[in-house]
Amino acid sequence: MKLRSIFNPAVVTVLNAIYEEDFLGFSYGFRPGRSQHDALDALTVALKGQKVNWILDADITSFFDEIDHEWMLMFLGHRIADRRLLGLICKWLQAGVMEDGRRVAATKGTPQGAVISPLLANIYLHYVLDLWARQWRQRHARGDVIIVRYADDSVVGFRTKVQAQQFLVQLQERLARFGLSLNASKTRLIEFGRFAARNRRKLGLGKPETFDFLGFTHCCSTNRSGGFQVLRLTVKKRMRATLLAIREELKRRRHEPIRVQGQWLTRVVSGYLNYHAVPGNLIRLGGFRSAVCRLWRQALKRRSQRNRLQWSRFGRLTDIYIPKPRTAHPYPEERFASRTRGRSRMR
Repeated sequence: MKLRSIFNPAVVTVLNAIYEEDFLGFSYGFRPGRSQHDALDALTVALKGQKVNWILDADITSFFDEIDHEWMLMFLGHRIADRRLLGLICKWLQAGVMEDGRRVAATKGTPQGAVISPLLANIYLHYVLDLWARQWRQRHARGDVIIVRYADDSVVGFRTKVQAQQFLVQLQERLARFGLSLNASKTRLIEFGRFAARNRRKLGLGKPETFDFLGFTHCCSTNRSGGFQVLRLTVKKRMRATLLAIREELKRRRHEPIRVQGQWLTRVVSGYLNYHAVPGNLIRLGGFRSAVCRLWRQALKRRSQRNRLQWSRFGRLTDIYIPKPRTAHPYPEERFASRTRGRSRMR
């Protein structure tokens, strides 16, 4: 029997049921009934509702490759009494990789693609990060501290810069104990919140800095009445990468019938809009749609220089095949209140 085959969905379902009793409210990644948008909503609601002025955007370096097997098995032993199952997980973790024609046993990391990998990653961070962060907040916090984690991507908010700096130093020490480290180029401590713009203006600085989380750039903004709000925009770098991928795929499909190309674009653009169409992001998504239309027109023009595509006909094609952006998600406060029904998802 292959080691991967033993971890069928039924086994993972049983393990999920065990650990769902333990996982904390601010953990969202790869959990039943929780999504990326649930994490995004929780973060936005917390930023608006709590007295948060500083944000730590923490990214763990190569997390899935650095999970220590000894610690992983020790953590699993807290809740799993079945030694046979623990032994199978151990063998699976240590199956290793092929180097120069021979198998080399692994001492860290989880194999990519296995159905149990996300759950094991959550268990590891539950003990390494989540329980410690909750304890730190209870013992050391002065003022509000918010935490939202999705897999290995975490955002922590603080009332003061001093508290944020203290947490960062102790977090680095905590992670090092378990063989992990923060990615220095991606981990940032920034001033962010309802007073960030005013404070930076007094100091002669520019606009408040932004941070990225789960595909959205989070910005300090104001609503129509002048109150603070969090504006979420599609990350430009990711949007450019998506457009580049579409351009390359259109080149590959250049000899397909227009109808077939259009149907493919419908699926791609619909999927993109379904995720990114949050309130306040429609202008950027309109730019994305326009860029897709330009790429398609360029691709069709290259197919035949003699039979140039008339703009009026192309406009009809885009109306048929390229969906227009519409808000697909409710405001964070609405969905968060509905999902939690008054119970905190950041306990």
